[in-house]
Amino acid sequence: MVVSQDNKTNDDTSKRVRDRLLDSAEELFCERGFEGASIRDIAASAECNIASVNYYFGGKEKLYQEVWRRHLITMRDIRIASIDKVMSESNGKPQLEVLLRSFAEAFIGPLVDESRARRLCKLMAREMIDQNLPANMFLDDIITPTLTAMGTALVKACPNLEESKVPFVVFSIVGQLIHVIRVKTMFEQDADTGLPIFDLAEAIDHIVKFSAAGIRAYAKGKKK
Repeated sequence: MVVSQDNKTNDDTSKRVRDRLLDSAEELFCERGFEGASIRDIAASAECNIASVNYYFGGKEKLYQEVWRRHLITMRDIRIASIDKVMSESNGKPQLEVLLRSFAEAFIGPLVDESRARRLCKLMAREMIDQNLPANMFLDDIITPTLTAMGTALVKACPNLEESKVPFVVFSIVGQLIHVIRVKTMFEQDADTGLPIFDLAEAIDHIVKFSAAGIRAYAKGKKK
């Protein structure tokens, strides 16, 4: 099938318009919240007409969801790709520490990008105060797919681990990683705390060793 140059140009133009709208909407949603960011202001910031919001996204609510989905899908795909890579390279028999390290680095990577993390934190803060996302969006778009992939890999890496306990193990690992990101942010915001410089690589190394030891001990205990 031959794609005409006109169609390709139109697709490129549409993508640029969509990206401008998403970028402008994200900035205004961060600054003003969902209610405070009007379609008129979003369109003006993106140098588009107001009708373009409805044309490309079907309204302000859908635009807000796409702003979020752009973050969530990126994070989900990076995390699952890291799991798939370890599984592929190990022929389906991953070493536990290798799996945990790959997942930890993929989990934290997008969140330590200063500009991305700052915007995402602002969006999260706004959403916690004034909820506008569908209730199942986080579950469907990121939690369930990631939990499924990581859970399958964990059982392969630690066969004695009860499958019914796998979600708790994954949530524990994720909890540690989220806390590390929050602590890193606090350390960087206040350089006069007198605390040692926060080494992210060292923190990941600790989480990997701590979690691997805990998972093996937990699985061994359950086997008795």
